[in-house]
Amino acid sequence: FENLSHKNADKNNADLEKYIESYQFLKEKNIISLPELKESIVTLRDKNYKTTRALKDTEKKIDDRIQLIDQSEKYLKNKDTYKVYAKLKKSKQEDFYNEHTAELILFESTKKYLKDHLGESKTLAISKWKTEVSTLKKEKKSLYNQILEIREEVEQAEKVKTCIEQLQEQKRQLSQVKRNELDL
Repeated sequence: FENLSHKNADKNNADLEKYIESYQFLKEKNIISLPELKESIVTLRDKNYKTTRALKDTEKKIDDRIQLIDQSEKYLKNKDTYKVYAKLKKSKQEDFYNEHTAELILFESTKKYLKDHLGESKTLAISKWKTEVSTLKKEKKSLYNQILEIREEVEQAEKVKTCIEQLQEQKRQLSQVKRNELDL
């Protein structure tokens, strides 16, 4: 019998801790009602969605820049071989092409890629792109950390919402018991 009262005491302590944490959370966030808390959760979820979208956009920009850098470097590496090939007499081109097939094919494909992706600007701004990549990577890290914080806050807010709803249910049950007692 005594064991049972210990279990009840433990449960009451855990409940009390839960209520105190919930109260502190609400006070910290300046939330004074359940509808306000629910609205806050919706806002947080929306912010999480937008930040996740921003993260995906940033990742795509990083990939695009890295691809551009890679293609530019391959283009520059094989450009001289292509120049030699282009200057050769027709009779000598075939042998040269057979010896340098890989470089020449790579040059052609990188040239096409750059033409498609650089638009009007014909400049290979490799160092500028590398700087952009490192800036974008910092931005990505920052966005990722924001997402973790938002998710943590949503989780806390959901726990507090559950806690408040349980309290409201207990209050409702108690007043039902009191009404029943009065009926007797």
